[in-house]
Amino acid sequence: MFGTESSLSMFLNTLTPKFYVALTGTSSLISGLILIFEWWYFRKYGTSFIEQVSVSHLRPLLGGVDNSSPTNSNSSNGDADSNRQSVSECKVWRNPLNLFRGAEYNRYTWVTGREPLTYYDMNLSAQDHQTFFTCDSDHLRPADAIMQKAWRERNPQARISAAHESLELEDCATASILLAEEEATTIVEAEKLFKQALKTGEGCYRRSQQLQHHGAQYEAQHRRDTNVLVYIKRRLAMCSRKLGRTREAVKMLRDLMKEFPLLSMFNIHENLLESLLELQNYADVQAVLAKYDDISLPKSATICYTAALLKARAVSDKFSPEAASRRGLSTAEMNAVEAIHRAVEFNPHVPKYLLEMKSLILPPEHILKRGDSEAIAYAFFHLQHWKRVEGALNLLHCTWEGTFRMIPYPLEKGHLFYPYPICTETADRELLPSKRRSGFNCVCVFHEVSVYPKKELPFFILFTAGLCSFTAMLALLTHQFPELMGVFAKAFLSTLFAPLNFIMEKVESILPSSLWHQLTRI
Repeated sequence: MFGTESSLSMFLNTLTPKFYVALTGTSSLISGLILIFEWWYFRKYGTSFIEQVSVSHLRPLLGGVDNSSPTNSNSSNGDADSNRQSVSECKVWRNPLNLFRGAEYNRYTWVTGREPLTYYDMNLSAQDHQTFFTCDSDHLRPADAIMQKAWRERNPQARISAAHESLELEDCATASILLAEEEATTIVEAEKLFKQALKTGEGCYRRSQQLQHHGAQYEAQHRRDTNVLVYIKRRLAMCSRKLGRTREAVKMLRDLMKEFPLLSMFNIHENLLESLLELQNYADVQAVLAKYDDISLPKSATICYTAALLKARAVSDKFSPEAASRRGLSTAEMNAVEAIHRAVEFNPHVPKYLLEMKSLILPPEHILKRGDSEAIAYAFFHLQHWKRVEGALNLLHCTWEGTFRMIPYPLEKGHLFYPYPICTETADRELLPSKRRSGFNCVCVFHEVSVYPKKELPFFILFTAGLCSFTAMLALLTHQFPELMGVFAKAFLSTLFAPLNFIMEKVESILPSSLWHQLTRI
């Protein structure tokens, strides 16, 4: 026993201050590298790498999952249902009010040098164009065959050149659409090209309408011509809205919805709502909401927040939080607050943009419902309508945060809607231009994606941060005061091994000396 203790003390005496500096410095370096990796992984994937590995791989090995109980079977079925619901809610939709690439997005790029659209967003648009504007019979017409290849082309200049080549052969509606979207540098030029496309598109639509029942090929061609015609008329209405002819735009949108009532997937009613709000025709806005704010129809930020705006409009001009706290909320004020809570639960990102607590960027061509991309698209076009209603933003400012007190936490279930999907952050980071590169290859923040609910820092990030700071402090103190820290280290190790020494003494007193001698030799 005394030999073991003396060898330990001899070992501690041989350790120099340089050893302690190297030990603490290496520990600080390793924990710092772990901290950097953990932070990067958390920022990218929203979870701790160590925690994920522990739950995914170590917990099953330790027997932490019991698959035998029926309760777990039922809960797994419930989880599967909720996962299916989350997948359906994380579907990416075409932005009903998307801007023109040539006349708006490209002009922004020329002025600021920033790319407002991500590759993922533009790739989704290319898929939409191929779905809406092409069909299997395009190879029968040379102009359509060229456009079929043009929609698949990634290079914008190659697409524009192909559209001009198609128009040289014959009038082609989809070629005019492409030039209006990407080559026209003003809305006036785009409108002119869309009117040219309208003449050709209407002729193709009438011809295919007469032949649609003659076979599957003609039916597919008629479906394509219908999509082309609806797209052209809608974009012409949007041109009129942007050029200040709002009443004309409302008439065109109403006529389009009457002519094609089954094409609700295009969400033309959202264009109509925005135009009616610009005219301050709130009675017609309410009529449109009565038709589309139905429990059987998919919701959107435009539907929910427009309904909240109309309710707020009735009370916002006289609303005072001090007076409301004294006398309580009236029935109309309660309805307005409930409508705001409903809208905020559907998309909690919108209020910060409406209240200008977060800066706006150009909306993407695709949005994720209930996500940051939808919030940007809504606020970009509807902020002016909220400002026009006196006191509406004040009422929103006073009441929107109260929504989160009614939503269960953690978000296992919703209050008025399904639980908030967990996939929105990942999809929004793909849709929104969160970063850009400058000339010196440094990454600068363009837009900080809004995340809900806010993720708390995992335990292992806090632990590694504390460990890194502690070991770095020890390394610094050891370097500055080597002799004093050496004394402290020896005292700490002696105290640490004191229980072991006590146990060894007890074992030696119990076991025979000969047996203990043989064990120590082993």
